[in-house]
Order: sequence, then C-alpha cells, then structure tokens
Amino acid sequence: MNRIDPGPASATPHLLRVRHAHGIHKVVLVQTGSAYKWDNRLLADRARGLQDWTTGVCNLDPEGPESVVAFTRLVAEDNVSALRLEATADGHYDHEGSRRLLATAREIGAVICAHLQARYLNELDQLLTAFPELPVVLDHCAYPEGAAGPDSDTVRAVTALAKHPSLYAKLTFLVTKSEQPWPFADTQAIARRVLDAFGPERCMWGSDFPCELWLKDRATYGQHLAVIREQMGLSPAEREQVLAGTALRVFFSA
Repeated sequence: MNRIDPGPASATPHLLRVRHAHGIHKVVLVQTGSAYKWDNRLLADRARGLQDWTTGVCNLDPEGPESVVAFTRLVAEDNVSALRLEATADGHYDHEGSRRLLATAREIGAVICAHLQARYLNELDQLLTAFPELPVVLDHCAYPEGAAGPDSDTVRAVTALAKHPSLYAKLTFLVTKSEQPWPFADTQAIARRVLDAFGPERCMWGSDFPCELWLKDRATYGQHLAVIREQMGLSPAEREQVLAGTALRVFFSA
C-alpha cells in the first residue's frame, strides 16, 4: 500500500495557528489511515495531551483479532471517542469483524465513523438496521461527485439512509469532489440536498485539515469554512448546528 506523507502541515503548531485564527473551540482528530494505517500512537498522544479541546477518532483493522481490545483501551485511556470503520481489503463492509466493533462501540458508549465508497451503502444500511441506537457518522457522505449533481445515484442512496435516526452526515466533500472553483456551487447543491434529508441537527462540517495536503491549492481552511458560513445561504440556526452543535453532541456529548 502506498502511504501518503502528511508533511509538516499536519504538525500541532499549525493546528494551533489555524484554531486561533478562525476561533475554533473544539477539534476532532481523525486517524485517516493513509499515512499511519492502523498505528494510532500519534493520534492517541495528541488526543490525550490536548484533551481540553480535542477528541480522537481511531482507525483499526476491521478484521484484526486485537482491534476490539485496542478500541476499548483507546477510549478508556486516550481521549478517543470514535472509530473510523473501513472496508476490508477484499471488499466487505458488513462482516463479523465490523459487527464486533459496532457492538463494542455500543457497549463502551463510543461512536462509529463510517468511511466508505457508495458501493458499500447497502451494507451500511444493514449495519444501521442491526444497531439502530448506535451513533454513526457517514464520513464524506460516501464521496458524491459534484459533476453528477444532487440527483445522482450516490446522493439518492445517501439521503435514503436518513431514515436511520442515529446516522449523521459529514459534509466533507465540498472541495474535494467539486469540478468547479470556489465557492463550489456543484457540491453546494449536493450538501443542500443532504441537509434537507437529514436536517441540520444531523449534519456536521469537517475541514479536511491539513488543507494544504487534502485540498491542495483549491481552498484554504478559511475559504472552506466560508462556504458554510457565508456562501450556502444557511440560516443562523442551521450554521450553528452544522459548524458546532451536531459535532459537539456526537463527539463531545454536549
């Protein structure tokens, strides 16, 4: 597997500068797996050391025999509140290992972040049906393509899952899946469709930090944030939920 080098932009001092520049009160630290795969030591160190204003989302092998034990330990000792659930290498999402991890999350009061492509949404539907009260966040909304528009098969499949009341939508595709320049009108239309389906109280924004790595030169942190704050025409109540309220309730139990 080719690993992505997170580069110097991912260092804590950079996060501190961005946090203070934009008035960010709480931060969810996500182990993407692209650089460190299942090694959560850096995540645990930072989440534990900055626990006044962060919480962590770990990433563990969904089929690993030690993953349940590691998940439980990270939540108990390292200020981790969620696990990012990936598909298996051979292309499965609903399987014995994922169900063990969801059952563990339910038992220890943790959250699942479902990171998947659209082809796995049917399997996610099965898991949500099996664990109806477990909070699950749909990372990147299964990567809808801006060029396909708000009526694409992916968007229809994502919005159909709004029937599950414990599923939350993470609007982290506005830049990465857009075919247009800032302010990304094509993906704004998709985000609006997701907001209408889930309601703002079940939608949250994510920054794709470090933006220098994930967004390249398409948008800075401030420009990405401005799409939600200024460009989408959200009401003050909607903005409060998408930028603060939903994530605080899900990840910080606020």
